[in-house]
Amino acid sequence: MDLFTRSWAALRTAVDELSGDDWERPSGCTGWLVRDLVCHLIVDAQDVLITLVTPADAEPTVDSVTYWDLVEPPTGEDPLDALIPRLAAAYGEPRWLKFHFDDVGSAAGRAAELADPHARVGTRDEVLTVGDYLSAYVMEWTLHHLDLMAHLPASADPPAETLAAARAALEEIAGASFPAAFSDKDALLVGTGRRAPADAERAALGQLAARIPFVLG
Repeated sequence: MDLFTRSWAALRTAVDELSGDDWERPSGCTGWLVRDLVCHLIVDAQDVLITLVTPADAEPTVDSVTYWDLVEPPTGEDPLDALIPRLAAAYGEPRWLKFHFDDVGSAAGRAAELADPHARVGTRDEVLTVGDYLSAYVMEWTLHHLDLMAHLPASADPPAETLAAARAALEEIAGASFPAAFSDKDALLVGTGRRAPADAERAALGQLAARIPFVLG
């Protein structure tokens, strides 16, 4: 849960520091501008708030790792993916998008800090503990932090400890380890298809190169 707080705080800071043309730059999510990604993060924050107030009595069916499934790369035909840019555009000026993100994002952060990590909640037709649910979101926040800064070279990286945790989770989900020479950031970017591996990286990946990208859903 501490990593959730750190990763979310870092991502919220990165959004708060956006200015001017930053909002209209491409993000690391294909087809989405930075403003679209921030709109998606508002939806994510709302999901956190909804899940934390959706108690479940059943035994957990997933944990922080098995919460994620490996899925096929997106085709761009998902209705929600197409809706996000329209929602983002409806805000008009970026300051209103930033205001709503800060408002909902702050609430999600506070709710996470106040939640009982041992309580069980339901989401996506699964049951898991609050601690596992919030731990699963470290992956989401870390990858989207990388997406946010994809074309903003002056932006700070996600915290080192959350990059390491996200890499470890991705390796466990995929059932494979990335070469030790890969930094945590590069393992996440290459492993999830956010950038193509360089020739030397592809050689180091060996047979694993044929399995990437690992897309989470």
